[in-house]
Amino acid sequence: MKTLCIFIISFLYSGLLQAQYRANFHLDSNLAGYTLGDTVNRNTAYKDSVYQDTVHNKYGDLRNDKAEFNKQYPLWSVALKVTGANVFTSLVDRYLFNYDFSRIGFNSWNHNIKTGWEWDQDRFGMNFIIHPYSGSAFFNAARSSGYNFWGSAPFAALGSLEWEYFGENTLPSYNDIINTTVNGIFLGEVTYRIGSDILDDRTTGFDRFCREFSVFVLSPTRAFSRFTQGKMFRVTSEEIYQTEPLNIMLSLGARAVNHGSSFLTGPSNFLLSINLDYGNPFELRSRKPFDFFKLKIDLTKVTDTGRKILDNIIGFGVLYGGNVHDGRLDMLVGGFQHFDYYDNKTFELATIAFGPGIITKLKVSPNSSLYTNFHIALVPFAGNSTRFGPDTTQIRDYDFGGGAESKLECTVNLGSWIGFTFIGSYYWFHAWVGDEEDHYIGILKPSIGLRLFDYLSIGIEHLVYYSDRYTRNFGNFHEVRTEQRVQLTYYFENFKQEKK
Repeated sequence: MKTLCIFIISFLYSGLLQAQYRANFHLDSNLAGYTLGDTVNRNTAYKDSVYQDTVHNKYGDLRNDKAEFNKQYPLWSVALKVTGANVFTSLVDRYLFNYDFSRIGFNSWNHNIKTGWEWDQDRFGMNFIIHPYSGSAFFNAARSSGYNFWGSAPFAALGSLEWEYFGENTLPSYNDIINTTVNGIFLGEVTYRIGSDILDDRTTGFDRFCREFSVFVLSPTRAFSRFTQGKMFRVTSEEIYQTEPLNIMLSLGARAVNHGSSFLTGPSNFLLSINLDYGNPFELRSRKPFDFFKLKIDLTKVTDTGRKILDNIIGFGVLYGGNVHDGRLDMLVGGFQHFDYYDNKTFELATIAFGPGIITKLKVSPNSSLYTNFHIALVPFAGNSTRFGPDTTQIRDYDFGGGAESKLECTVNLGSWIGFTFIGSYYWFHAWVGDEEDHYIGILKPSIGLRLFDYLSIGIEHLVYYSDRYTRNFGNFHEVRTEQRVQLTYYFENFKQEKK
């Protein structure tokens, strides 16, 4: 469901951008794919001293939802929406799909309350994608009712607790409440921010329908709130939601997955990548959670292994921080929340992580820039495949644990036509549910991109996945896999109209 939502919303949103703004800007982009650029005026640059204040960002857009149009509703009404979402899901599971776990009642509720908690055996995607998506719905029930980021977070936990005790006849699980709450908050704020960029209550007709439907796909609970609050059909004379620059990159191409590091020894398949880049990390302003975030999604199909379509989702958002400008150097320094999910042929890995990071832009010449992006983070909870690697079963083939991670991204843009990028990620994972073992996982991605036209580029990427597993009872295991990618990338930019 999460994959479908992101896929649909990306295409829907790309058309809505043209309806709301006219093109006066282009992005100083990372041609290889994962942009760290900021918006640049082709004609006359905006002056921060004129356009930046406590109400608007440098582009003249709102930095907060207008309170007079987005009042805060009572706690009980939000709790009722959360409960309603759980009841609706339970009814669908029971009477449409007839799942065994959905056969609930007083006996199952009593059993769950008296017996207590466990670590469940659900498959990887269920625990680390489906549950966070559910948490995002609970979060958005509050976010769309006038609550800020921190005020909405407890409702993700409330919805998870209700479901664990009363939504299914299996015992409540520790991993579900962690993933639903923490990663649900991450996905909830991301989908809320994207939805606010899509919505424009000044519009009517088919344009308005497309915007409302897109938000429904992103977050059904926000759409339901808008319907019950009368917001879905109201027409305003001004912008009422916080918006930031949102750039979407769609990449379509082919990849060759190798057996080990031997070139062209494995299957080849298509690859669709979606990159979302929200906010300007280098704008001088005060920061609040998720004023800047990035999200990357890879969709593919490995036919010889039967792996799922969703290959990975990687993203991070700023929680707090500040900007520094010194001559040709711009920086954002702060604390970040990370969402990492890999489900490929070599391993399954998902992490919840928090830690400091620094994002920089150095103007090397009038037409060239160096971007860097460095993070280190504590991983309080994660899941990682066992020493045998991932399989296609519907039960748990991975361990739970925690550890740490680090990420480095460097991009050099030479003029406006070519760019070089290096991305490296390193994970240390210690399993404490399952076999006691330590995993060390590295992912390296050097790439080069060439711009063909204004918004179309071609890129070549080489990926290296390696995993070292050290177990107490079964010895040590080492695995390396490489792949090569060739992709065409098209940029959909959130064009900004010049403010007079």
